[in-house]
Amino acid sequence: MNKKRGVVLLAHGARNAAWAAPFERLAASLQRPSRPVCLAFLEFMKPDLPGAASQLAKQGCTHLQLLPCFLAGAGHVLRDLPMSLEHANHLNPGLKWTVLPALGEQPDFQQALAEVCEQILERGE
Repeated sequence: MNKKRGVVLLAHGARNAAWAAPFERLAASLQRPSRPVCLAFLEFMKPDLPGAASQLAKQGCTHLQLLPCFLAGAGHVLRDLPMSLEHANHLNPGLKWTVLPALGEQPDFQQALAEVCEQILERGE
């Protein structure tokens, strides 16, 4: 069986559409012909996780990596993500998922964030 992999970046969402711009840029920068990326939101914005999963399934993806774009792996990640993932699985029963730790929990991200903060503090911004 051919395994086509896709990526879902999951962000919180907001009522202000401009809020999504950094996440849209991130999704665009990660997009590859061999690895489609879809941005999804827990609240207020579309697509939600089930909608993003359906979009990737329509592109032929059978395996999805889910990266929660949250600074911590608590709250929404522990409470809301499992329910949303269950709904996505119900709508797309053939998909296989790999749920990654929240972005902010990744050691490389923590180091990069600290470096950016240090640069900003040194410039006095």
